[in-house]
Amino acid sequence: MDHAIDLGWRKENPVRTVKPLKVPSRGFHTWNEEEIQMFYSVHKLGTVAHTAMTLMLYTGAARADAVKLGWGNIKGNRLHYRRQKTADNGGVLIDMPIHPELRSVLDNCSKDAFTFLQTSNGKSRSAKGLGNMMRDWCDEAGLPNCSSHGLRKAIARRMAEAGCTAHEIMAVTGHATLAEVTRYTKDANRPKLADGGIGKLK
Repeated sequence: MDHAIDLGWRKENPVRTVKPLKVPSRGFHTWNEEEIQMFYSVHKLGTVAHTAMTLMLYTGAARADAVKLGWGNIKGNRLHYRRQKTADNGGVLIDMPIHPELRSVLDNCSKDAFTFLQTSNGKSRSAKGLGNMMRDWCDEAGLPNCSSHGLRKAIARRMAEAGCTAHEIMAVTGHATLAEVTRYTKDANRPKLADGGIGKLK
């Protein structure tokens, strides 16, 4: 309607004060432990699918960041990178220790590889390409509700269930606000969290 006004077709916008329709949504599905094991039962160690899954599950890296990670991001037993999503503001720096499960997978990657998820021709994968492949890999494992983005929520859930603070989770996922972390951890096991909470009472 605003465009119609610019073109001189109308003098006013009759829908300017209409509020957007709110559509209930829980966002991307958070992987549970059974789904994680189902994926690994189909995609074994040494496959690109296994490497991609482990890389995202144990770093919380989004697709756009995961496809760029390589040996250049490893310093000793720590992973360093800046989130692409926050690049306009300098990028949130991620500086985290490498989980033993991830280390065992990375040790199987070629030391000559520029990125861990590069193609057989040595070229970097695109974020969209990785997303499409994850869709295929998930379908092969019988996981129609799972996606690469759900792995970011999975590591946040796991950390919450392990008793991590919101700030500890933020340091791994790269979220900028506590509200984002709250949204990502809403599928955490609440009874388990309650056990931990009551157990801390003096």
